[in-house]
Amino acid sequence: MYWEIVVKLVLGMVFGGVIGLEREIGNRPAGFRTHTLVCMGSALVMMSAEFLMEAYPAFEPDPARLGAQVISGIGFLGAGTILKDGSRVRGLTTAASLWVVACIGLAIGMGFYWGALAATLFSYITLVLLKKFEGYVPGLRDKELTLEIHNVPGQVAKITNVLAVLNVRVRDIRVNPGDGETTQAYFNLVFPPGMDKQTVYGELSRLDGVQLIPEND
Repeated sequence: MYWEIVVKLVLGMVFGGVIGLEREIGNRPAGFRTHTLVCMGSALVMMSAEFLMEAYPAFEPDPARLGAQVISGIGFLGAGTILKDGSRVRGLTTAASLWVVACIGLAIGMGFYWGALAATLFSYITLVLLKKFEGYVPGLRDKELTLEIHNVPGQVAKITNVLAVLNVRVRDIRVNPGDGETTQAYFNLVFPPGMDKQTVYGELSRLDGVQLIPEND
């Protein structure tokens, strides 16, 4: 029995860590350790529910109640990864991945190993492969770009000239008003088929006085 507890906790760490590693590589608000702890903790909650059933059968405890609290309670942690930056909302994907690893941990805790393994695999595919696929779908090629630029005349024009060379269409531009040396500019762009964000970022980074602000999805 004790070895099974250890196995479930280790599986929770591994499965949560796989998804968390992808978030960590992308420098997201919640990364490897956060996802690992959430998944392992969820597995422990489900095992605790089973322990209550065995230790106090006279009270007829409902094992699903603790699991339900995890599913609802993880929303508070996920909310901490969501940031509103101007008209952009970032961190939704990371919040969703935290919710998924919590569900995976619950599945491990109740012994539903194949379901947990399949969910981990499909979650990783969603985060890694589907992200690349988005660039080839016309309706998914819209990208939000946030830059910190020198607050001087002609700076935005330099950026749009580079985007025109790359055949990137600009839908909207917003620049924060201010009298400081630098300011933030927000671009809503439509990438051509097959265009990689890193290519655009690389070309823009060559401009003087332009710095990319990383996004959190």
